[in-house]
Amino acid sequence: MMIDFHLHTVRRPGMPRDDSGDTLVPPEGLIEIMDRTGIDKGVLLPLFSPEAIKWQLSTNEDILDAVEKYPDRFIPLCNIDPRTEGNTPRANLSRQLLYYKRLGCKGVGEITANLPITDPLVLNLFEHCQACEMPVLMHISPRLGGMYGLVDVAGLKGLERCLKLFPDLIFIGHAPGFWGEISGDLAEDMRNGYPKGPVAPGGSLPRLMSEYPNLYGDISAGSGYNALMRDEAFGQKFMNQFNERLLMGTDVCSVNNNHQHPYMLRRWRDEQKITSDVFENVAWKNAARILKLDLT
Repeated sequence: MMIDFHLHTVRRPGMPRDDSGDTLVPPEGLIEIMDRTGIDKGVLLPLFSPEAIKWQLSTNEDILDAVEKYPDRFIPLCNIDPRTEGNTPRANLSRQLLYYKRLGCKGVGEITANLPITDPLVLNLFEHCQACEMPVLMHISPRLGGMYGLVDVAGLKGLERCLKLFPDLIFIGHAPGFWGEISGDLAEDMRNGYPKGPVAPGGSLPRLMSEYPNLYGDISAGSGYNALMRDEAFGQKFMNQFNERLLMGTDVCSVNNNHQHPYMLRRWRDEQKITSDVFENVAWKNAARILKLDLT
């Protein structure tokens, strides 16, 4: 069994992202990729914050339509922008969360609003997600403007504050601003990049994973893959240590994406760098547990 915790789709291809003609992939295209890479089920994440849109909206309803059409292959998350319901930190976001939860959505993400992670609007969203028992998957960025994702400072001090404020909420980190913090020597100009070379001691991410049981990591995209592969021995040690809180994902959104994550996991298992139990946890058991999936 393998669950991809990070996929994007739309009802049908729309506006291309750039001159290449690349478009978001519809559900049928995702299933072709999943079959080719040996992925049994995929978690679908809507995208509609304006900062994240270079091509086409992917709405909660797009995701629910895909799940209705292919219920054995897809699992829905919903997406709630912290600025919705009047752009106020007093908004009752539980209204939307419970509506989509009743329709089968298992969590919230990918949160891409370009706001400080400790902005009152964001804290309000987290408060309602905790109350509604909806895990959150966040894109973490290093700065406001010119990019998307919740903004945190070096050392993930804002994330740590949120982990303390909402101990019953599962936070799932993603993107360069999250995964770069695996190393203690992260340079400021690489906080939205893909640092190379050996992982240095003292990274804030290993410390936070050790101290806060409500913090999880989504290993998808170039950021997650790079964090584990830049220093493969460290990546294997990190996976073994935190195997109950890492989630296999690819971040596939178009047919032109590169998807090495499932092959990496299988190779590490086959080379006995990780045990079969570690592989199973990262590949699907953690996802099934935190999303409360019945896969029996």
